[in-house]
Amino acid sequence: MRLLPPALGASPGPARLGGVTPGLPVKAPMEMWTNSTERFYRIPEGKGPHSVGCTDLMTENAVEGSFLRLYYPACDATDTEEARWIPDREYYQGLSDFLNMYRIVGERLFHYYVGSVTCPAKSNAAFKPGEKYPLLIFSHGLGAFRTIYSAICIEMASQGFIVAAVEHRDESASATYYCKRRSVSESREESTSNMEKEWIYYRKLKTGEEERCLRHKQVQQRAQECIKALNLILKISSGEEVTNVLHSDFDWNSLKDSVDTSRIAVMGHSFGGATVIESLSKEIRFRCGIALDVWMLPVGDDIYQNSVQQPLLFINSEKFQWADNILKIKKLISNDTNKKMITIKGSVHQSFPDFTFVSGGIIARFFKLKGEIDPNEAIDISNHASLAFLQKHLSLKKDFDKWDSLVDGIGPNVIPGSNIDISPAEPE
Repeated sequence: MRLLPPALGASPGPARLGGVTPGLPVKAPMEMWTNSTERFYRIPEGKGPHSVGCTDLMTENAVEGSFLRLYYPACDATDTEEARWIPDREYYQGLSDFLNMYRIVGERLFHYYVGSVTCPAKSNAAFKPGEKYPLLIFSHGLGAFRTIYSAICIEMASQGFIVAAVEHRDESASATYYCKRRSVSESREESTSNMEKEWIYYRKLKTGEEERCLRHKQVQQRAQECIKALNLILKISSGEEVTNVLHSDFDWNSLKDSVDTSRIAVMGHSFGGATVIESLSKEIRFRCGIALDVWMLPVGDDIYQNSVQQPLLFINSEKFQWADNILKIKKLISNDTNKKMITIKGSVHQSFPDFTFVSGGIIARFFKLKGEIDPNEAIDISNHASLAFLQKHLSLKKDFDKWDSLVDGIGPNVIPGSNIDISPAEPE
């Protein structure tokens, strides 16, 4: 889920999670949270031919390891439960911190409101063998984490992609964790596992701290985490043993020879979009990238000097972007016909994460989680344009080219380029 990046100034508005400014007291009436009709909303299922499974993978007992949720084509299974959408209460605490809400209040509200939400992917379902699938690495936005872009990741998996949604440990996630070993005495005293979770929460800017410097440092770590996730999945596909410290029932050996190593792409939202750009500049195995409503502040100046050679698709919302950000996108695109930008009419920054689907009218208006366009239509436009772009630049033998016009900004509720006026102001 992301969120408008903090301290962006007047053009896009102050920092917010879809409209609530961190630092302001949240005075939402309790009835908006207790209206039971608000709770019957659901993340959309994948529309492709494959059933979808998901499982979590964490390597090493240290912060330097990888942590990701894998979405994948799965064998049909009716006896497998759907995965929990937000799997730990600490994520509610992290979201509360990010929104400057009291933890005790935020945790209660998030638990009541979305605690029972599942994502339409079967937890630890058997992997569907028999073909090599293209691989997509996904990077979340600021204040987000690995599970809350499931509508996008599930759709991609249903269409025949293996998707690794990275959870970043650069202190840009609302919350994340790694596992560390307990001492022998602790394990005996508590009669529990010898592993415990060490939580890392979102780090706010310090007084007087220059944001661009922090975000540039973070985006470099994020890119390395994406590359590390790529190496990890390729290692598993090559048949090497990998230890998952989370001890799930998923059979990782079933992924042997499952990845088409010539068809790899990277995708992300907001800060994750900047991570896409940084990753492309560092790793040529990423053949193309898709940046959803990108936040360009973290991107280093060196990136604009022809360091991104791969094709790149920018899919923007109508309400988030501002002139300086668009100018940076255009500078990166330059005259490269394999780099495209489109805008989805009526959409907002929160049209990409899952919160837009699990919020009813009152909540959505309060947090600005929905735009004027139907959330399902907005995500379909984004997913279809992404699939058409991936087919072209990964040389896929699919029928995604039926959506080629969207990549050029042609179709209902989509325009080429941007809706933002970047023409110089006329002198008075």
